Amino acid sequence: MGAPTPRRGTADVDRLGTPTPPTDETTEPAARLVDTVRAGLAEAADADRAVAMAAYMRDQFPFFGVPTPERRRLLKDAREQIGPLGPDDVLTAARDLWLGDERELQYSGMDLLRAHARALPTEALPAVAWCATTRPWWDTVDDLAQNTVGPIVRADRERLRPVLDAWAAGPDLWLARTAILHQNRYREATDADQLYAYCRLRAADTDFFLRKAIGWALREWSRTDADGVERFVRDHHGELSGLSRREAMKRIERDRS
Repeated sequence: MGAPTPRRGTADVDRLGTPTPPTDETTEPAARLVDTVRAGLAEAADADRAVAMAAYMRDQFPFFGVPTPERRRLLKDAREQIGPLGPDDVLTAARDLWLGDERELQYSGMDLLRAHARALPTEALPAVAWCATTRPWWDTVDDLAQNTVGPIVRADRERLRPVLDAWAAGPDLWLARTAILHQNRYREATDADQLYAYCRLRAADTDFFLRKAIGWALREWSRTDADGVERFVRDHHGELSGLSRREAMKRIERDRS
């Protein structure tokens, strides 16, 4: 007797929810983009600034020492020089940038994904998840969650809901943080029940990054539904950490003062 055929939801969670780098060879436009960006960053490097930037990130990553405006200008110039990029170009370029040593290379990959997020198909999600879980820290994960995962999910919400559910409940804290934060830019389109479910699901976690994410996501939603957030925090006061509660209520309490 053959193995049972998995339901579409299960198959999609396994296929779309597993962090996987693109296996395609680097496209010619992607290679040119990566080489141009890397060369520009190396030329603009500032050793003193690099030390300060590394210290801010707890010396987890080496830096070129290139400030954000200059880094983004270099990427913009490279994109204009090379011309239109398709999804395969974007994903393989992001992968190759992510494999570089200096943190600005990951930031450039992150910026590239953000710029093309609305053109990326659902099937790009495993590659983006791979970026989120490779050399992960809040500086890349939060941007990817809100500005790349968010748009990809919003374009195919029903199909990707089981993937986000699995991330929210799973052992990888960065994917769980991504699931909690991915609706931060949705405003009125936010699925509040989904947001509240993820917050309750991870409320007992002692990890700082998950507690902070819960509060941040609730604070962002309070821009649209302050009464709902206040009610949620009140009703689940005993479940939520003090950090999550304080972060959730910041905007509400500020507006009252």
